[in-house]
Amino acid sequence: MIQEIQLRILPEQAANEQSIKQYVAREKGLDLRTIKAVRTLKRSIDARQRTIFVNLTVRLYINELPTDDEYTETYYPMVDDGPEVIVVGAGPGGLFAALRLIELGCRPIVVERGKDVHARKRDIARISREHTVNPESNYSFGEGGAGAYSDGKLYTRSKKRGNVEKILNVFCQHGASTTILSDAHPHIGTDKLPRVIENMRETIRRCGGEVHFETRMDRLIVENNNIIGIETNTGRTFRGPVILATGHSARDVYRHLYASGIDIEAKGIAVGVRLEHPSELIDQIQYHNKKGRGKYLPAAEYSFVTQVDGRGVYSFCMCPGGAVVPAASGPEQIVVNGMSASHRDSRWSNSGMVVEIRVEDLEQIGVQEFRSSGVQTNAQTMDSNFYSQTEELLSVTPATPELLNSLKMLHFQEQLEQQCWMQGNRRQTAPAQRMVDFTRRKLSYDLPSSSYSPGLISSPLHFWMPEFISSRLQRGFEHFGRTSRGFLTNEASVIGVETRTSAPVRIIRDRETLQHITVGGLFPCGEGAGYAGGIVSAGIDGERCAEMAAEYIKKIG
Repeated sequence: MIQEIQLRILPEQAANEQSIKQYVAREKGLDLRTIKAVRTLKRSIDARQRTIFVNLTVRLYINELPTDDEYTETYYPMVDDGPEVIVVGAGPGGLFAALRLIELGCRPIVVERGKDVHARKRDIARISREHTVNPESNYSFGEGGAGAYSDGKLYTRSKKRGNVEKILNVFCQHGASTTILSDAHPHIGTDKLPRVIENMRETIRRCGGEVHFETRMDRLIVENNNIIGIETNTGRTFRGPVILATGHSARDVYRHLYASGIDIEAKGIAVGVRLEHPSELIDQIQYHNKKGRGKYLPAAEYSFVTQVDGRGVYSFCMCPGGAVVPAASGPEQIVVNGMSASHRDSRWSNSGMVVEIRVEDLEQIGVQEFRSSGVQTNAQTMDSNFYSQTEELLSVTPATPELLNSLKMLHFQEQLEQQCWMQGNRRQTAPAQRMVDFTRRKLSYDLPSSSYSPGLISSPLHFWMPEFISSRLQRGFEHFGRTSRGFLTNEASVIGVETRTSAPVRIIRDRETLQHITVGGLFPCGEGAGYAGGIVSAGIDGERCAEMAAEYIKKIG
């Protein structure tokens, strides 16, 4: 007999299959020997009260063994002779687009400007070791996209937009733990995800598709107002309709589209900092226990959101037991992001803390407001020489006409990242400030230990970041400190800057066909096109674009 039941039990009772069996047998009056297996279908932690509970939905196999697989497998046929579709980018949007094309009998040709997922790891290490960013191989560019080495979180709210379960099952089919099918906030981890990505690539190749690394799309080929292929930096030309899944950091692609007259528009983003606490402190706060998480609970997560002067201030991409990483994709930039390995067992926990910025806000912020005005300086806590040097560094040229077009949010990102780089002594050393000092507008003369491997340098973020952002973050932190006692602390570091929360541009497409609105054969895809926000939603969008590309091929014969 197979029976599904819901349980609300203590963490130690939910620790493993045997302890769950024992609990069920005792509560249901069953003979333990008759429970042959227990499969967890859903798992979440309820930490709202002092007593922590684990909510489970489990399937009991009584007097029989499971005969069904833990995940649903997708069949991928050979497509050697199938019609070709070009997929630009091997992040989650591109990989899932390629796999779905194979399901539909099309032959994907994947071109990726960066290196394969293992070779790219060496370039990522050089960022910390040598403060050198390879503009073609970094945390944003390369096989697996931005998610491959920045955590691999799979939580999404996009259930209405596609089949989340399908995406998770495909990950399991390629080597991910089946726990992602049951966990409320599924997570693969940066130590496990590269192997999964590599397996996905091998499926594409085994079925007759192609994957080309260190191959950058330099130009779309347009004929009779239709995209018929791409030209690349290697000199090779690939022909076919194009799924454009280049990610949110491919600024050269946005500029190429803009210069080519292909309609794009500026879109809102969120900008702020990485906030890093000792993980033990977050465990104590979230689990209401001075002893922290104990033996049976994972590193604690948090989620905060509030409104300050009509704009959202919220936590983003929370990484329990993780690390802050240098995520610049080019020279003269500092961008920070967060990641966690599968065990989430580091000494620190971090999250993005960001402020919502709408396109119309840029006029209010203005490029000159990078030089924050009206800041009260105190001779006892602030070095006036430091501030005069900062004023000189942050002098900027007047706004150009280009800032008024569809790339203006992109320019805002670039300027802020460059200001951050200058504050970091023109290296990948990130400017940082103690959390309470930031809210009080005080320079921090020393900083807590940090997971950020290139190193931190004390800097008054409250002074040089736009007042529009810094003042809202300050009040947001104060609000979060009131609602979660102990969260607002000088044991935490505010690290600049978090700017790549989403694409600063939307590549406009038809809602039904997913093609670009003015040219045929171009399918803007995923996070870089402005239609997704994370690994799972990008994967969903990739599958949808693949389906529309297959339909397009049928129509054109």
